[in-house]
Amino acid sequence: MLSVKGRKPAAVIVEPVAKLFAKAGISPNAVTTLGAAITIGIAVVLIPTGHLFAAAVWSGIFAAFDMVDGTMARLRGGGTKYGATLDATCDRLTDGALFAAITWWLIYSYDASQTLVAASMVVLVCSQVISYIKARAEASGFKVNGGLVERPERLIIGLVGIGLQGLGVPYAVDAAIWLLLAGSVFTVWQRLHMVKHSRHAKDIIAAPMGAKEHP
Repeated sequence: MLSVKGRKPAAVIVEPVAKLFAKAGISPNAVTTLGAAITIGIAVVLIPTGHLFAAAVWSGIFAAFDMVDGTMARLRGGGTKYGATLDATCDRLTDGALFAAITWWLIYSYDASQTLVAASMVVLVCSQVISYIKARAEASGFKVNGGLVERPERLIIGLVGIGLQGLGVPYAVDAAIWLLLAGSVFTVWQRLHMVKHSRHAKDIIAAPMGAKEHP
């Protein structure tokens, strides 16, 4: 939801930063790569070592790079296909690093129950599947816009959960994981439902390369 509705309010902060980077001669792809590398480093270093509040704050700051690079590309007249692919790849890597680090902390530092660890793993998988459905559907010519829990909601809920836990709020991370589990599973169904009921959803597609074709 926020990926569609949150761009205008965020533009007040993001656009000046994007213009500053552009004037400095920094490319959108460099911003994408640097932001992803730093965000991954923050997640895999700070969360497993128990610095949850610091991880939440710094991850939130550098996650904003995801909007800056896109804004820079638009200010230049439009992004490239490679830039879009790089951005999507970095998003998947940073999401994976964040929820893998949270799962690691749950197992080795939080003494979490097996059900909570399993829920965290499902959230990790669903975070990738939700984005994959959109990418695969759009490759087939469908439009998949929106969803209950997209990347912004996922990051906000996850980071708020570990941040509050780091401040001593009991069960904050538990609540975040269970909320993300319910919302993510629903969003997987929601996006598949969108595709299923799209025009041309039942069109026959060509067999994959190497498959035996039947007359």
